[in-house]
Amino acid sequence: MNRLGFIVTSVLVLLALVSSTLFVVDQRQFGVVYALGQIKEVITEPGLNFKLPPPFQNVSYIDKRLLTLDSSDNEPLLTLEKQRVVIDWYARWRITDPSAYIRNVGLDEAAGASQLNRVVRNAFQEEINKRTVKEILSVRREELSADVKAEVLSKVSGAKPWGVDVVDVRITRADYVEAITESVYRRMEAERKRVANELRSTGAAEGEKIRADADRQREVTIANAYRDAQKIKGEGDAEAAKIYADAFGKDPQFAQFYRSLDAYKASFNKKSDLMVVDPSSSEFFKVFRGGGSGKADKK
Repeated sequence: MNRLGFIVTSVLVLLALVSSTLFVVDQRQFGVVYALGQIKEVITEPGLNFKLPPPFQNVSYIDKRLLTLDSSDNEPLLTLEKQRVVIDWYARWRITDPSAYIRNVGLDEAAGASQLNRVVRNAFQEEINKRTVKEILSVRREELSADVKAEVLSKVSGAKPWGVDVVDVRITRADYVEAITESVYRRMEAERKRVANELRSTGAAEGEKIRADADRQREVTIANAYRDAQKIKGEGDAEAAKIYADAFGKDPQFAQFYRSLDAYKASFNKKSDLMVVDPSSSEFFKVFRGGGSGKADKK
C-alpha cells in the first residue's frame, strides 16, 4: 500500500513538473520567457513551447494586436490666437518589439498606454499652438493629425525606442470650452436673428412694392377698359341715333308712335305704378284713341 502511494505521488509530481515546463502561446500574443528576471527568449509564433520549471524560468504574455488609445482628459489647449479649445482624439498602436518594450516602457499594455497618452497629448498641444481655430476645425485638420503622428513616432523611436508602432492618430472632436461655446452660440443666434429681420424687412418692402404695382396696374386696366367701353358705347349710341334719325325721317308717324311706347314703358315700369289722367283730353293716350296727329285723323 505504501509502495502504491509512493508511485501515485511520484506520478503526480512528475506531471506537475512536466506541466510547469510546457506553455502555449496564442496567435494574438507574444510569449516572453524570463530566466532569473532577465529576458531569455521572445516567442512570436503561436504553438506549444518548453521552458525550465520555476523559479529557473517564467513566462509572461504581451498583446500583439492593434490597440486603441482614447483621450482621457478634457483639459483645454491654446490655439495660435490664444483661444481655449477642447479636443477628443484616439491613437491606434501595437507592440512590435517586446524586448525593447519591456526594457523601456513596462511589463504590460497599460504601461505603454499611459506613457503614450502623455506623448500624444503633448504633441497635440504643440501642434495646436501653431494653428488657428479655423484650421483646427476644418481647413488643415488632416495635416494636424499627420504632424502629430510624425511627432509621436519620433518620440517612441528615439534614443530608447519603445518597441511600438503608432499606426494612426485622429481628432474625433474639437470645440471651444463651455464658457466660450455659450458666448459663440449667443453671437451666432444674434447674427441669425439680424439676418432674419433684415430678410423680413426686405420681403415686406418688396411685398408692398408688388402690391402697389398691382393696384396701379388694376386701376390702369380698369380706366382703359372704362375708356374703351365708353368709346364703344358712344359709337353705338351715335350709330343708334343715326339709325333712329333715318328711320324716323322716313316715317314721322312711326317715330311718334315709337316715342309714345317708350314713354309708356318709362311711366308704367312697375306693377304698382298708378297714373290718373283724362283720356279724352290728354295727348298722352292719343295713340290708344286711334289717332297719332290731326293729319292722321283726317286720313
